[in-house]
Amino acid sequence: MDDTLLALLKSVDTPTVCNAIEVVEGKRGFDRFTRGTVLCSDPSAGPIVGYARTAKIAAAEPSAEPPDVVRAHRMNYYRDMAEAPKPAVTVIEDIDPLPVGAFWGEINTTIHKGFGVSGALTNGVMRDLGDLPSGFPVIAGSIGPSHAFVHVREVGTPVTVFGLTVHPGDLIHADRHGALVIPAGVAERLAQSVAKLLATERIVLDAARNPGFSFAAFETAWAAFEKTRT
Repeated sequence: MDDTLLALLKSVDTPTVCNAIEVVEGKRGFDRFTRGTVLCSDPSAGPIVGYARTAKIAAAEPSAEPPDVVRAHRMNYYRDMAEAPKPAVTVIEDIDPLPVGAFWGEINTTIHKGFGVSGALTNGVMRDLGDLPSGFPVIAGSIGPSHAFVHVREVGTPVTVFGLTVHPGDLIHADRHGALVIPAGVAERLAQSVAKLLATERIVLDAARNPGFSFAAFETAWAAFEKTRT
């Protein structure tokens, strides 16, 4: 990904990217996005953009593996994050039926930011709100006080968070609305489609913001909008 595309993706929210992908594809029906409500550690931080580095964790019960094996899994995980091509986004699936252990707190967010990772997406738990480093947003499923027995189960395998399946290397765009995977071959055409999308939306938005906006003005603007939208 070149710097121009990265800057563009960082400048727009995830709903805009979702719509722009449909503009590129020329139809509605794009479905590689999260379902349900997410929580964002820093809604003002802007979107997280990068290539997915994946892992699975659990925390409700202690690992059944020997301590040296548990540590080896964790060190392998950290190595994978540290060596990730940048920009990178960590995507972690908590496999507990009800996630209870916070993997993401002050220490882990600071470590990952130090590795150059852009942010994290997880269906699991975050904590230490107010103490997390700036510039590393976490999008999570819940907030909790404890790390419980959190441990790494898998590294570098496909994961599913909020109904979205993510493979290592997928291009992720995420913010307080949720996350999506940008399909291969689409990213290079997003700049043009975002510009077209924003221009199309302005047809209605500019009309609605004008003094004296009426149903007749809406009808005219909406007709023009429908001619150009996907």
